Amino acid sequence: MAVFLSRRPSRFPTLPHTVSGSTKHLVLNALLFGLVWLLVSCGAQQPTSSDSAAARTIENKGSDTLVNLALAWAEEYMQLYPEVRISVTGGGSGTGIAAMINGTVNIANASRSMKPEEINAAEENGISPVEFVVARDAIAVVVHPSNPVQRLTLQQISDIYTGKVTTWRQVGGEDRPIVLLSRESNSGTYVYFLENVIRLGDKKSPLLFSPDTLLMPSSEGISAEVRHNPNAIGYDGLGYVTPDQKMLAVARVSARPYVLPSVDTVNDGSYPVSRPLYMYTAGEPSGRVKAYMDWILSAGQSLVLELGFVPLR
Repeated sequence: MAVFLSRRPSRFPTLPHTVSGSTKHLVLNALLFGLVWLLVSCGAQQPTSSDSAAARTIENKGSDTLVNLALAWAEEYMQLYPEVRISVTGGGSGTGIAAMINGTVNIANASRSMKPEEINAAEENGISPVEFVVARDAIAVVVHPSNPVQRLTLQQISDIYTGKVTTWRQVGGEDRPIVLLSRESNSGTYVYFLENVIRLGDKKSPLLFSPDTLLMPSSEGISAEVRHNPNAIGYDGLGYVTPDQKMLAVARVSARPYVLPSVDTVNDGSYPVSRPLYMYTAGEPSGRVKAYMDWILSAGQSLVLELGFVPLR
């Protein structure tokens, strides 16, 4: 608060001359103390309800694969602890990790592990990221229910997505062109699929998605296109596969069993395209964030199966 002094007559009466000098000093000191106290009280910032709410809000952002599970966790936790607010948004694993590095979120959701360059950027910003595996997931390869193809090897999927195979007839289907669907490049699912399916785990492989691949902004976008396009092929987290899509059985090589994605085949390691799902914090979490992470890794696991993912235990 700014205080302006004017030459208006004093509001306080002139002290009578009969008052002793020591009494005058006591009264003047009391008046001066009161004025100082008033100025300090007016200038001090008192916490507002919005400040208090911000202090109790957990900002959570990132992977679109994890967003539905993260929302379910947040809703359940806020019912148990109404004094806590949790904000959940998607945008992709890269977006969430960047926000964590920049200090604008408490928790980053990711469907892939952090890249070395992201870890370096965090450390340059004074942040030591802490990784939590919060669930597991299978990436299902999906087609339209009318497609007669039932199974593919990892090599065949790689050939399809790099443009080496361009018709369904080449992999045992009808003589129709293959329409390629993928998540956008900021998606952790995109990165995982590129590294482990298209490149078959070879870190030196230069293979890339075919330029004809249609990049979809969300898991729901892939689902919708597959349901309506009999020529389409896509990939998605198991929790996003709906009954009106057909999942293909996948084999590591043609001599190995072809396996459909499920909770059981992820747990026993037989389905070849499965992965952990992560949450990252900027350093060891404390306070409300630690309490929330502890709950996710314990009681919160009961929601994982309901959302179509694989719980840790």
